[in-house]
Amino acid sequence: MSPASKKAAYDEGEAPAMAGTTPGERQGMVAFVGVGPGDPELVTLRAARILGKADVIVVHETLAPPYRAHFNPAADVVGPAGVSLVSLARSGKVVARVFGGDPGLGCALTEDVKTCAKGKVPFEIVPGVSSVTGVPGYAGIPLTDGKHREVVIVDAQEGGVDWSAHANAATLVILGVENTIGEVAKGLMAAGRSDTTPVAVTSMGTTTEQYTVDSTLAKVASDTKHLESPALLVVGDVVRWRDKMSWFESKPLFGWRVLVPRTKEQAASLSDQLRSYGAVPDEVPTISVEPPRTPQQMERAVKGLVTGRYEWVVFTSTNAVRAVRERFEQYGLDARAFAGLKVAAVGEQTAAALVEFGVKPDLMPKGQQSSEGLVEVWPPYDKDLDPINRVLLPRADIATETLVAGLTELGWECDDVTAYRTVRAAPPPAPIREAIKGGGFDAVLFTSSSTVRNLIGIAGKPHNVTVIACIGPQTARTAEEYGLRVDVLADSPSVSALAEALAEYGSKRRAAQVEAGDPLRKPSEMRRGARRRK
Repeated sequence: MSPASKKAAYDEGEAPAMAGTTPGERQGMVAFVGVGPGDPELVTLRAARILGKADVIVVHETLAPPYRAHFNPAADVVGPAGVSLVSLARSGKVVARVFGGDPGLGCALTEDVKTCAKGKVPFEIVPGVSSVTGVPGYAGIPLTDGKHREVVIVDAQEGGVDWSAHANAATLVILGVENTIGEVAKGLMAAGRSDTTPVAVTSMGTTTEQYTVDSTLAKVASDTKHLESPALLVVGDVVRWRDKMSWFESKPLFGWRVLVPRTKEQAASLSDQLRSYGAVPDEVPTISVEPPRTPQQMERAVKGLVTGRYEWVVFTSTNAVRAVRERFEQYGLDARAFAGLKVAAVGEQTAAALVEFGVKPDLMPKGQQSSEGLVEVWPPYDKDLDPINRVLLPRADIATETLVAGLTELGWECDDVTAYRTVRAAPPPAPIREAIKGGGFDAVLFTSSSTVRNLIGIAGKPHNVTVIACIGPQTARTAEEYGLRVDVLADSPSVSALAEALAEYGSKRRAAQVEAGDPLRKPSEMRRGARRRK
């Protein structure tokens, strides 16, 4: 098999047969995979593909968590200690040996490759984004500009560096400085580098824990006493670009831990939006959706829907769409069963769930996305235009009467059917409960009055330093009834508007701290006993 054929076979998920194996015998291989300096979204397409197909993933336990979403669920995930890559590959396994950053820079790649070559095991090297370029990029520091074209990379972890050989480099990127920043600075100044040379030290680079200290060679040791590892040091005039190019740490909710009291399915788009603002969303469901106790009502409703009993079907939540869709699937039906029916949706998210199902809504509120908003745009019943005057409302067991009352007043007859039940979810794990009550969250988003009541019921009342954001006036009133201070109120009743309102609040808060000359601190860092960065 040619090298190209071997690679093609591996790309298709099949390890090639090698010389010395019997026909049909599966020969494994080893891929040395770089996953970047910390941000899981910096994983390359090639790395994600290999991690998704590997039989064995060899990775240090402290490196693994952010990247598990890319791992093959069926793979064995093991630490590197005592693992023989050659033996695993010879047993027919496709092995991914994972490195942070780039495998060829600051990693023990050469010895592993030499062992594979000696054992005649095929291997592949998958480059990753290196911390040398990735961390300064996330800190807003270009390593070269129009005036500075030279970059020198130094690994200071083992010490013993001859700084006189590097003191005059335009830009220095120094790795392994976690415990030796003072020694490095002294060495460079002793070698002739000016004590006013700009430097930047970035810890936890490309993650939402990233923190950068701007300083000079003379002051950097004292300015970084409380900085966490791993850390990277950039020395040179290019550091001055941070004032204009810092983009990651200046996001409005950078590093904020935000509690989203919704299920992962409901919170997907909201969490993505929060991440775009730099936040770290934590999804905690406050309700559990369960089937109705008596399914016969839904069975009759679906039969009536198919046989032409209804003129309209109204969906007031994504849960209602899911409940009807699941019932359809049980009966072998699909979206074609809605032919000839008019369909209404209470808001954009519900409409999106319908479109995914294959149904385009005929009616939605123009303004307020609520039952009241839907009634405002609902047409009155006209016996000459509407052959049927009946409306199906598949809803939760605790739905309000507003919609039924409004449609009845307009002349329609409503079948209000329990499509699902909502019950309070089980309490979240103890660390989450402690973070809620102890101020470990920077903000909580409340998307309904029930989320307020249920969250406090299962986890306790949020700490007073936590920013409380509510989707609308009714939710805010409920929060205040429970003694919470409402800091943020969405301009319109949608989760997207709520996230945007929180981002605006965070941006204004940050600007006020900068203007006052105060340290940039998240809300959780304002509570007594919280760790504060220097």
